[in-house]
Amino acid sequence: MAYLALLEDLENRALRRERVFKECADLFSESTEWLLSRYRFPTNILMDLCRDLQPMLERETKRTKAIPVHIQLLSTLGFLATGTFQREIGDICGISQPTLSRIMPAVLDAIISLAPTYIQFPYRHHQHAEIKRGFHAIAGFPNIIGAIDCTHIAIKAPSHNEFSYVNRKGFHSINAQIICDATMSLLNVVARWPGGTHSAEQLCGCAPPIRSC
Repeated sequence: MAYLALLEDLENRALRRERVFKECADLFSESTEWLLSRYRFPTNILMDLCRDLQPMLERETKRTKAIPVHIQLLSTLGFLATGTFQREIGDICGISQPTLSRIMPAVLDAIISLAPTYIQFPYRHHQHAEIKRGFHAIAGFPNIIGAIDCTHIAIKAPSHNEFSYVNRKGFHSINAQIICDATMSLLNVVARWPGGTHSAEQLCGCAPPIRSC
């Protein structure tokens, strides 16, 4: 009898268990304030991103249900925006933590590939004239084609040249230089300087750039 019971247990374990898929939440039904607080973008921008990223993130699979593009995007943006645990982000979006970990690299690569489309420095004369008019309308200051500033983006302490990434506020960061026009559209982004780099050195280009860690 003991042998029969053991064989029965082995047979039951061999049977494939039915997989249970979480219900994906309809996050676009939430308010704009809720989306901004968790993903840093309003509904219309998120939907535009989904449209642009769809060719790169939409996959056909016969094994399981494919993760929708908007869930891939929102889960990745939620992790970047809040810095909370992947498990919590996955629970909100209706996916598991391992799934979120797997899809993030593809989403990030897809977003980076769109950068040249949306971040372009104006070189044509009519573009300069339009931006100058915009700045003059705001502050009455002539001949301005861009407002430039630097900001610190917090990172984990790197294993190489760790001290050079400590900024004046005492945390590790990358000192990113950003230029925008009168409508606050990004024209140029340089995110390759250690946090210990002074902004004046970064603007004049005399500081050493970030090297691979």
